[in-house]
Amino acid sequence: MNDTLRYMGEEPVHRSYHHHTVTFSLMYAFSEHFMLPLSHDEVVHGKGSLVDRMPGDHWQKMAGLRALLAYQWTHPGKQLLFMGCEFGQYAEWSEGRSLDWWHLEDRLHEGVRRMVGDLNRLYRDTPPLFERDSDPGGFRWIEADDAKHNVLAFLRGDESGEQVAVVVNFAGVPHENYTLPLPHPGAWDEVFNTDAEAYGGSGVGNLGRVEAVARERHGFPAVAQLRVPPLGAVILRRPRG
Repeated sequence: MNDTLRYMGEEPVHRSYHHHTVTFSLMYAFSEHFMLPLSHDEVVHGKGSLVDRMPGDHWQKMAGLRALLAYQWTHPGKQLLFMGCEFGQYAEWSEGRSLDWWHLEDRLHEGVRRMVGDLNRLYRDTPPLFERDSDPGGFRWIEADDAKHNVLAFLRGDESGEQVAVVVNFAGVPHENYTLPLPHPGAWDEVFNTDAEAYGGSGVGNLGRVEAVARERHGFPAVAQLRVPPLGAVILRRPRG
């Protein structure tokens, strides 16, 4: 939590110098059963709110929050999110008053709320995201070292062998024609995109599907070309049936 929040507090242009701060958790993620808290302690005692710790303007702060939450949901471990963070409350939490529900009149705050609901449903329906949380065999890096582009990419797998690919871009710009190694050639559905316009994003995506071709790269037998959104995350899954 501390490493991740410290990384997220950096301006995107500086994040390449702190890249392994955000990947370090995978060095020990399978040594115990871990919770992944973004907790009460992080939004009180003068620390401010979660969203207001993100750099940039209003849109960039909300996009950064969406990317952070997608990374939290897809990282091995069990998620813990404190009240108000699910819609990007700006004020520090206080036990003496209600949450700032009026934020939901803003489409960006409402977009975060909607995205968290969709993330929960996707998590529930996608065993690769939770079945092997404490098993190193359920996780594989695709790209851990792309500090230049501020991109992380990895696979999550379940007991049946099904896998999903996760790509998180912590840069403030999109990446066009990003080459992503994959474990299988053929079609991969884009089942989630934090930059969807319904969430308040800019709509940079892959029209619901990418096609991986058989070409070896970094030990993987296939590659696909992606549009990776700014301050955003996409999740790919092979079509069922």
